[in-house]
Amino acid sequence: MREYLPLLILGAILGVFTVVFVSGWLVIRRQKEAVGFDRNMKDGEIVRRLSRYAKPHWKAFLCVGLAMLFSVAYDVISPLIVGDIEEMIKADFAMSALLSRVAVYAGILAVSLVSTYAQAIVLQRTGQKILSAIRLELFEHIESLSHSQLNAIPVGKLVTRVTNDTGAISMMFTNIFVNLVKNAFVIVGVLAAMLLLNYELTLMILCFVPFIFLFTLIFRKFSRKAYRMVKDGTTDINAFLSEHLSGMKIIQIFNREARKKAEFDAKNAKLGRARARQILTFAVFRPTVYMLYIASVLCLLYLGGRGSIKNTSFMGQTITSGVLVSFYMYISKFFNPIQSLAEQFNWLQSAMASAEKIFTVFDMEPEIVDAPDAVELETCEGNIEFRNVWFAYEGEEWVLRDVSFKVRAKETVAFVGATGSGKTTILSLICRNYDIQKGEILVDGIDVRRYTLSSLRRHFGQMLQDVFLFAGTIRSNLTLREDIPDQTVREACRYVNADRFIYRLPGGLDEEVRERGNNFSAGQRQLLSFARTILAKPSVMILDEATANIDTETEVLIQDSLTKMMNIGTMLIVAHRLSTIRSADRILVISKGEIVEQGTHSELIAAGGRYYELYQLQEKAEEARKSGK
Repeated sequence: MREYLPLLILGAILGVFTVVFVSGWLVIRRQKEAVGFDRNMKDGEIVRRLSRYAKPHWKAFLCVGLAMLFSVAYDVISPLIVGDIEEMIKADFAMSALLSRVAVYAGILAVSLVSTYAQAIVLQRTGQKILSAIRLELFEHIESLSHSQLNAIPVGKLVTRVTNDTGAISMMFTNIFVNLVKNAFVIVGVLAAMLLLNYELTLMILCFVPFIFLFTLIFRKFSRKAYRMVKDGTTDINAFLSEHLSGMKIIQIFNREARKKAEFDAKNAKLGRARARQILTFAVFRPTVYMLYIASVLCLLYLGGRGSIKNTSFMGQTITSGVLVSFYMYISKFFNPIQSLAEQFNWLQSAMASAEKIFTVFDMEPEIVDAPDAVELETCEGNIEFRNVWFAYEGEEWVLRDVSFKVRAKETVAFVGATGSGKTTILSLICRNYDIQKGEILVDGIDVRRYTLSSLRRHFGQMLQDVFLFAGTIRSNLTLREDIPDQTVREACRYVNADRFIYRLPGGLDEEVRERGNNFSAGQRQLLSFARTILAKPSVMILDEATANIDTETEVLIQDSLTKMMNIGTMLIVAHRLSTIRSADRILVISKGEIVEQGTHSELIAAGGRYYELYQLQEKAEEARKSGK
């Protein structure tokens, strides 16, 4: 009995570790039931969905699999050769026999190294192709989301999905999955070789396998939660930075630097705690696996050493020094894949968490899509009609209430009213940026929901108050990367008076545009928006608050541009400055989501209603401004 005391002590130690880890797992499981995890997908579902991106590259993965067999063969055969060399040295030593065995070993090693190199090259190229496909599809899906869906998701979160999360998935294809398959082959091959060599020692090593699977299963639960917390923390920081770096001027103007610094510090600390938890989980897992490896080596040396020294047999098996050396190498090759898995557990959990978040975006069904029988709007005359339209952004908080009106082709119609009355909403609904709850919106006599989105929006040019310019050049912002001749671009700029400032710039059309066009004034950005719209050749032009917050000189240029554009096609205008819409064919006055008045400027002034009151207020404000009061 005393002879087996060391083995009993070792078994007791493993038992204590098992009790501790299982207790921790039960605690986490109770917490999961109490507060709930944000766990929506099983690993099998994630792997199944990811495999769709790998299928087109099956030939590359097949080549990788064939190359992998050579490296697996080296792991299985090399311990047998070394064990054979040990037996040869112990018995009748012959230099020629040693050199022949060394040559075989070196040959197998060389083939293994070459196959490993080829495997890495093919995987990296394939991984980049898969990464590009996922990013492209994700970006395309984001483009299909409605305005309300995009408004509900922070920009920083979407940036994280397209960049960081797809990068983590790339590692899964280029490293993790292939290594998992390779390690599975190595484990099976090594076990088969050990069973053929000495099943007594093999059974001893297999006694540690249940502990390996148990510990791996438990730590998988801990690590999955830790990695999700890291991903959430990273996303929060990216979203915070995206918003606050864009609004840094406001933070400085209102002297909120200290407050925002504290908010960022809290988010940063939260991410730091998540990473610390992730590191702790890994710091416990890898040493635990290493402990099992050392325990198996100790058992091998104890049992094998006793058998070899005393020249005894057990279960009909004789343990020689060659067998002992081979098994020592096999144990290392048996546990190396598991230790490798421990090292790659970071990437594995990161990739699974990233994939889950990416598929969450993919699972967002676009709210506005083409109807199955949608038709192309080939040509647009510009006739628009609202029939009893009701619309609310949320629930039944109606922004528009039973709105009805008609706009004839080539007509200029203006919408006026207080902030929040529904003017901008009307313009957004025409292009199906949102879908209405009740009623109909007709373009050329057909409901807009029966047109394809792309063909409908192709005929509408939208010019917003907050003009968005992309980083690049003036030319790239006007053409939006379309192949448009320079002469056409110059004519459009001249038509809307944008040439007045463009050709005073050192670079002209090639002048650099910084992020959001912050190196141009509001008026200059608006004139560029006019030119961009003209180049798109729309049938209907939508103008939302074009003259807000613009100096008098630029307003004159914009007013002249508006007069010219009114001759191009149907024009819908929202304006606070009533002086800019005097020449409109018709003016609709909106109040609390309803049309309360409509007519020409002179007709509404003569009526003395709501429009007259608004006009009088603006006239008094303008007189006060000019008199310096």
